[in-house]
Amino acid sequence: MMLILAAMLLWAFGWWLNLRLAEGSYAHTRAIQVTVPLIFGLTILVVWELLVRGLQVPLVILPPPTMIAGRFASSTSILWADFVQTFVKGALSGYVMGCCAAFVMAIAVDRSTFLRMGLLPVGNFVAALPIVGTAPILVMWFGFDWQSKAAVVVVMVFFPMLVNTVAGLRETTAMQRDLMETYAASYWQSFFKLRLPAAMPFIFNGLKISTTLALIGAIVAEFFGSPTVGMGFRISTSVGQLALDMVWAEIVVAALAGTLFYGAVAMIEKVVTFWHPSQRG
Repeated sequence: MMLILAAMLLWAFGWWLNLRLAEGSYAHTRAIQVTVPLIFGLTILVVWELLVRGLQVPLVILPPPTMIAGRFASSTSILWADFVQTFVKGALSGYVMGCCAAFVMAIAVDRSTFLRMGLLPVGNFVAALPIVGTAPILVMWFGFDWQSKAAVVVVMVFFPMLVNTVAGLRETTAMQRDLMETYAASYWQSFFKLRLPAAMPFIFNGLKISTTLALIGAIVAEFFGSPTVGMGFRISTSVGQLALDMVWAEIVVAALAGTLFYGAVAMIEKVVTFWHPSQRG
């Protein structure tokens, strides 16, 4: 009972402290913007620990954070091998191939009315297909190693990237395009000096969306066949063994990888599109 009361008091104190910091005169400083989510996250972890132990929640339902941290520390070699197999080999390779292919196809679509009218509706249809339906097929086509996971990722990221890039390439106004024509600019001169810079915010929007889709696709694909390594493989086998601490350790790895991946793309976007209004302030 004391642990439950302590959890409630800690939550109330953390909430009060974050409100004071977020609404204070220094709320817009960099230090406060980092401190508020840090306090919030630490409060959730400590309350989680106290409630699980105070309510005596079975470990097979929800292990405490300290148990997950212990499993994480004792299984770093396994977690690293799973990370390399799923993220580096499957998600990252599929992400690069899918986004590059989508960018090239977007240029072709931008130059062809036929492709724009025919391919984009088909792309929206394919993008709506459930991954649990397409992943087993691709695993059977490309085998159980990382190549099939990369193929699933390519399918998942291709059309979001394509749609965003096409929308970006058409962002310029008719007046801007007419001005380039008055300068006798060729298509590629207009493309590199006008259309591509204007499309960059849209392109990076597609790249950021695809970061989360890539990792999800690679993990889900491993549920349908994988070597004895990988995040999806480890999660599915650990659930069967009721080793929920290992499942949560893999979830932490996936969350960290996804966050860092998204953050890296966002940092590149900030450098490339520094001139855009969304990057100011």
